[in-house]
Amino acid sequence: MTAEPGDAHLNGLMLGIDPGLQRTGYALLAPAPSPEEARLVEAGVVRLRRDTPLHQRLVELETNLATLIQAHRPSTLACEELYAHYKHPRTAILMAHARGVILALAARSGLGIISVAATNAKKLLTGSGRASKRQVQMAVAATLRLPEIPEPHDVADAISIALCGLKLRHQEVATAQAAGRARS
Repeated sequence: MTAEPGDAHLNGLMLGIDPGLQRTGYALLAPAPSPEEARLVEAGVVRLRRDTPLHQRLVELETNLATLIQAHRPSTLACEELYAHYKHPRTAILMAHARGVILALAARSGLGIISVAATNAKKLLTGSGRASKRQVQMAVAATLRLPEIPEPHDVADAISIALCGLKLRHQEVATAQAAGRARS
């Protein structure tokens, strides 16, 4: 995502998404001077039934996320990038359906879009891109000073994606401001 200093995507709520076809985690974070000072507005999961046909699950996912976007009006969506393991290519293909629906909805809604690798989000919070789900949950709770560990792990993953999105957005702002000063 590229942005100008006055771009509306640089302000406002960050919506973090951990895409899934059974559980899609989401987290809304209010911006702060640094990502570590962000405030959790809402987090949860969109649950989809495994026995429902894929096309119906995708419609349900889009409907639920559209309602969330309309209710909270985030400015930016941070969405986890796909990870494809060579032993499970079908999983990546199916997950791409969900991610495609999410990105199309965000674009239609006028949101800025940031793609975040899960390893980057893990490294930001724990120092290791190979951190376990439990380590991410504990790091998210500590970073945002939450009274309890976010459950299920899809929620913690969405929060970590949103935190990483905030960090990337902060870096863009700093870069844009430095470029503006250099032109002056």
